[in-house]
Amino acid sequence: MRRSLQVSLFILVLGLVIATYVWQIKRAPVRLRISTTTSLYATGLLEELAKKFRERKPGVIIEFMPVGSGEALKKAERGDVDMVFVHAPNLEKKYLENGFLKPGKIFAYNTFVILGPEEDPAGIRGRAPVDAMIAIFEAGEAGSAKFVSRGDNSGTHSRELWLWSLAGLDPSGKEWYVESGTGMAETLMIANEYGAYTLSDIGTYLKLSAELPYLRPLVTQGSELLNLYSVYIVNPEVIDGVNEELAHEFQEFVLSDEIQEFIGSYGAAEFGSPLFHPAYGDPDGSLRKAWVQLAGG
Repeated sequence: MRRSLQVSLFILVLGLVIATYVWQIKRAPVRLRISTTTSLYATGLLEELAKKFRERKPGVIIEFMPVGSGEALKKAERGDVDMVFVHAPNLEKKYLENGFLKPGKIFAYNTFVILGPEEDPAGIRGRAPVDAMIAIFEAGEAGSAKFVSRGDNSGTHSRELWLWSLAGLDPSGKEWYVESGTGMAETLMIANEYGAYTLSDIGTYLKLSAELPYLRPLVTQGSELLNLYSVYIVNPEVIDGVNEELAHEFQEFVLSDEIQEFIGSYGAAEFGSPLFHPAYGDPDGSLRKAWVQLAGG
C-alpha cells in the first residue's frame, strides 16, 4: 500500500514537471531570424512589417540582420537565418541553383538612382544610365569628379559593377574611385561630404535626403535601374535548424493584399511619394521577366 502511494506520488510529481515544462515551452518566445540588405532596412519598412506581424502573433521575436545582399545570402548558406530579403538577382540565382534557398517571391520594387552634386561636373543629369557612367569615368580621369562605391558585395554594389561592365569600363584602383566598404546610409554620407557621385536605391536616399544637402538625383530613368526586392525561405532540406513554418507564415503575410497595399503607401505622407511599389503577385509576369534578365538570363 505504502509503495503504491509512493508510486502514485512520483507519477503525480512527474506529470506536474512535464506539464510545467510544456507550458514554459509554449510560453517561450518564438524567434524568426531574417537577414536583409542594409538599404531596405534603412527605410524602416521591415520594422513596420514586423510590428504589424507581432500584432497577430504577440509571442514572436523577429530578429533582423542588416548587411549587404552578398553577406545576407551567405548567412542563409551558413544556417544563421530562416529567411532573407534581398535585391541582387545575379547573386540570388547562384544560391537558388545551389539549393540553399527555396524559390522566392518578388514583393516590392523601386529604382536605383545615380546621385551627384548640384553642379554636376560630369554633366550626367537626365542621361541614360550607361552614358552617365561613361561620363563619370571620363570626369574622374580628368580630375573633376569622384565616385563613391559601396564596395561591399551588396545588391547596390553588384548593380553598380554591372553598370560599369555595360559601359565597358573598370574604375577599380582609380584615385577618384572611393570604395566605402559600408552600408548605404554611410556611403551616402561619404558621397555627400565629398561632393561625389554614387549609386543608391531611391528609398534610402529619400529617407535620408534631409541629411544630404549636397546630393541630387541626377539619373532616375532607365531599365538598368529597376530594383527588385525578393523574399526567400532558407531550404530546410539543405540547412538544419530553419523555422520553415514561421518563415512561410511571415512570407505569406508580406505578400498578402493588405500588406502589399501598406507597402505601396509607405513613405508617401512624409516624402510625397511612396518608397516602394508593391508587386501584388506580379500578375503579368513582367517583374519576373526583368528578374531573369538582371540575373543574367
